[in-house]
Amino acid sequence: LFRSGIKIPYLRRSYQSKKPVLEVLLEALPGTIILAFAAMLIAILLGIPLGVVAAVRKGTWADTSAIFSSIVGISVPSFFMGIILAYVFGFLLSRYTGLSMTGSLFDLDPYKGKTYQLQNLILPAITLGIRPLAIITQLTRSAMLDVLKQDYIRTAYAKGLSKTKVIWKHALRNALNPVITAITGWFAELLAGAFFVEYIFNWKGIGKVTVDALEKLDFPVVMGSVLITATFFVLVNILADMLYRVVDPRIKG
Repeated sequence: LFRSGIKIPYLRRSYQSKKPVLEVLLEALPGTIILAFAAMLIAILLGIPLGVVAAVRKGTWADTSAIFSSIVGISVPSFFMGIILAYVFGFLLSRYTGLSMTGSLFDLDPYKGKTYQLQNLILPAITLGIRPLAIITQLTRSAMLDVLKQDYIRTAYAKGLSKTKVIWKHALRNALNPVITAITGWFAELLAGAFFVEYIFNWKGIGKVTVDALEKLDFPVVMGSVLITATFFVLVNILADMLYRVVDPRIKG
């Protein structure tokens, strides 16, 4: 029961910590949300422009490089990429990067209290964002190639609009529907818990808590994690439907 009086489902207590399962999961939830947002931000800010450039410059070295990088990003498992990045940038080059192999969002100091360590977010966010980045790049490229062939694009050029305005305002907006589907789907998956990435970097989130619970046979925590995962997928899919109407006015009802 929250202070507001809203009733919440009772998920029993953890076998290990003896805390209520909901309390255990809510402590780890901010770490997963921040990690998922950072990873998707990297994927969106890089993936959409790369896809647009690859489509506009089809057949050039920029297009070939984007396709090759996307294939590599999709093919390489996240846990393998995480180990490589942690070893290279968090161990071999740590004196130059200032990064560590493991670490969570904050440290608890007996004198200073809770201190945030945002540098620990860099490597897991990059690792987690590589695959959605590759997929967003491919989808943006494919959608843009289809849109650029449409009659209204030729009409826009005929009206004297600049190439930049036609591509980024008219073409990209009509090519975003499949991209939004990918973004929302991946965001739901990342929120559900990036188990291997959180475990490799010792990042305290839903995934790390769930893996620890599985190792200790703490089944109430595992069941609570599954429930939160399902809730995330439902909420993000509803959000996706709302975004479709904002991006594409042709979608109604």
